[in-house]
Amino acid sequence: MSSTGEWRRMCADLAIVDDADALALNKPVGISVTGERHGTDLVRMAAEAGETLYPVHRIDKATSGLILFTRTLPAHGPLTRQFQQRTVDKTYLAVTASRDVPDHGVIDLPLSVGRKNRVRVAGRRDAIVREGDTWTVPVDSDVTSYPSLTRFVVLWRNRRHTLLALRPVTGRRHQIRVHLAWIGHAIVGDPLFEPDPQTRTLLHSWRLSLDATWLDGERLTLEAKPGDDFIDAAGITNVDGMFAHAEKVLPALSTSEAVE
Repeated sequence: MSSTGEWRRMCADLAIVDDADALALNKPVGISVTGERHGTDLVRMAAEAGETLYPVHRIDKATSGLILFTRTLPAHGPLTRQFQQRTVDKTYLAVTASRDVPDHGVIDLPLSVGRKNRVRVAGRRDAIVREGDTWTVPVDSDVTSYPSLTRFVVLWRNRRHTLLALRPVTGRRHQIRVHLAWIGHAIVGDPLFEPDPQTRTLLHSWRLSLDATWLDGERLTLEAKPGDDFIDAAGITNVDGMFAHAEKVLPALSTSEAVE
């Protein structure tokens, strides 16, 4: 299939919003949004099909799910400012290989960048303190650190896995992946912390709530359901029941937090 045909098929199969100003896709795992050095990415695929896309935000190559682009620069600025000002509510799904995750929690661990540009918590792992359902750490004074806050609730468990819904309040690079790993609940299949993963990374960009400035400006919630590859690897059997339960517990993620 030609590049144009492949891109049109992807838009037809995976588009959540597709109009003259914006495109939201349910991105498959394993393809970059932009800047891929050793292969293709979504922006390049669109360009090869004669279309220019401007990413509004980023998700990792190893992460599936909702990604928003604009097709015009006038539509791009107002949306990116919402991400910069943290008025966008982002909700992710992640699966950990553990059962002792509390029903809800707050991970308040500042991040820094270490050797080889690897993101890490800006403190010693053995100094992380859990008080109730909140994790904190004294910050190493000799490193540049960035306040980073993630809120989570448990949606489902079985004997092997726990499914979390997470809100990265600050939205740092690799924030959810590093936060979960450093409190002892790494994401299943995450190559950052699992040398030889046997499954895809079980992290999915699920929902975005933002002001639809390219339309009438009203608050809009976009949703990308996880695919069968995510559901099957997690071992979720009662999918409808899980999503019904999610609607009851998701308000726990909406607590306001001021983070610089």
